[in-house]
Amino acid sequence: MAHLLPTLLLLLLVASSNAAVLAKSLEYHSFVATPLSPHAYTAPADEDVFGGSLAAAAAEEEEGADSAAPSVHFRVVHRDDAFAVNATAAELLKHRLRRDKRRAARISKEAAGGAANGTRGGAVAAPVVSGLAQGSGEYFTKIGVGTPATPALMVLDTGSDVVWLQCAPCRRCYDQSGPVFDPRRSSSYGAVACGAPLCRRLDSGGCDLRRRSCLYQVAYGDGSVTAGDFATETLSFAGGARVARVALGCGHDNEGLFVAAAGLLGLGRGSLSFPTQISGRYGRSFSYCLVDRTSSSSSSSSSSSSASRGSSSSSTVSFGPGAVGTSSASFTPMVRNPRMETFYYVQLVGISVGGARVPGVAESDLRLDPSTGRGGVIVDSGTSVTRLARPAYSALRDAFRGAAAGTLRLSPGGFSLFDTCYDLGGRKVVKVPTVSMHFAGGAEAALPPENYLIPVDSRGTFCFAFAGTDGGVSIIGNIQQQGFRVVFDGDAQRVGFAPKGC
Repeated sequence: MAHLLPTLLLLLLVASSNAAVLAKSLEYHSFVATPLSPHAYTAPADEDVFGGSLAAAAAEEEEGADSAAPSVHFRVVHRDDAFAVNATAAELLKHRLRRDKRRAARISKEAAGGAANGTRGGAVAAPVVSGLAQGSGEYFTKIGVGTPATPALMVLDTGSDVVWLQCAPCRRCYDQSGPVFDPRRSSSYGAVACGAPLCRRLDSGGCDLRRRSCLYQVAYGDGSVTAGDFATETLSFAGGARVARVALGCGHDNEGLFVAAAGLLGLGRGSLSFPTQISGRYGRSFSYCLVDRTSSSSSSSSSSSSASRGSSSSSTVSFGPGAVGTSSASFTPMVRNPRMETFYYVQLVGISVGGARVPGVAESDLRLDPSTGRGGVIVDSGTSVTRLARPAYSALRDAFRGAAAGTLRLSPGGFSLFDTCYDLGGRKVVKVPTVSMHFAGGAEAALPPENYLIPVDSRGTFCFAFAGTDGGVSIIGNIQQQGFRVVFDGDAQRVGFAPKGC
């Protein structure tokens, strides 16, 4: 037995040496661990968020005229920057994750079940906000509707097509921020006739036989619904840019989870989406940059800090050729799902942890089956947490746990849909393994640590912000997109990721 000891010691030394070499070969980020504030969040004034009166800017334009501006920009901000809330950051996160679960389930159901709902000149752009405060996970922008313009806060959604807003008279409407649009006071409002081509594009359209006007209805998987008249109207944007004759739903019966928003600006790939409708003039391209989900969730007692962070807590969504013009973007081809035209599919071919490809993240588990419409990966602005097919997620999680074992202390249990959390209480700066997503065509999105290790309480618990799904479709959510300018180049049928694009 004694003669075996030197051999065993040698094997242990070799094993420990190999482990040290492996640890040294891994790539890490330095991560500043900032827990969620325990204080209730107070939103800044709306005027501060959006930087002036959009209605006043739009009113300066000549009535009925289209803007000749080379681009249109909407400002983008977190939704909790736009509305007064009385909840802590941890409470807001819990609401957001519950809403996220419903949305992901709806997307999986629609993706597997089938249908969801000339000369170019210049481009279009505007400001955007996140739905953290109301638990929706969506981002918002403020636009003007009609002539004269009524300001309207709209959800931006790449996972749906129809543009709609609440309209007076309201037979059934939820509470919204700002005035409800009244089409009777707009000189540019025009009803769509029952037999018009626009009406026939609706998945759930109808006809008011008395007025011979088109009716629309959109029902969402979470129980939300909007219904009313289908019409055309002029939309106005920050800086005075205007787009005439946009087809939209004027909803007189609305209910569901669109709390505080006036309506929704559908950014999907379908024939009635906003990008498709303006493509004859601006092309089929747009881009956005989503700000940090917690950039506005600082303590209400730290007004100076909140103010300083507020200046960087908004961004823009841009429409037109200028939306694509970023040299730092890494592009991957769009993938078409013949059974679902709305969603933006891409081909995710692998994920790296610590600079090394994770063997268990197989391309076959993430590929779209065009014959059934199942599987595949979509890029979605309204889903918060990235969902991966279960085998791919399990492999990614295990690889991250292994790479982080020497630097992070695993916390028992999980949080909501997260099963991998760490106790970083009392630690200011920690080393975390790098994470990168790899796409077909050589595109790569190297995620900053804030995009995959997020605080979930004020005690210093941070969770790995990915989740598994058995629903078929995988989703790249807005937490992982934050800080990137995400380019949807419909003209060239590709999606791009430009780091530090805000």
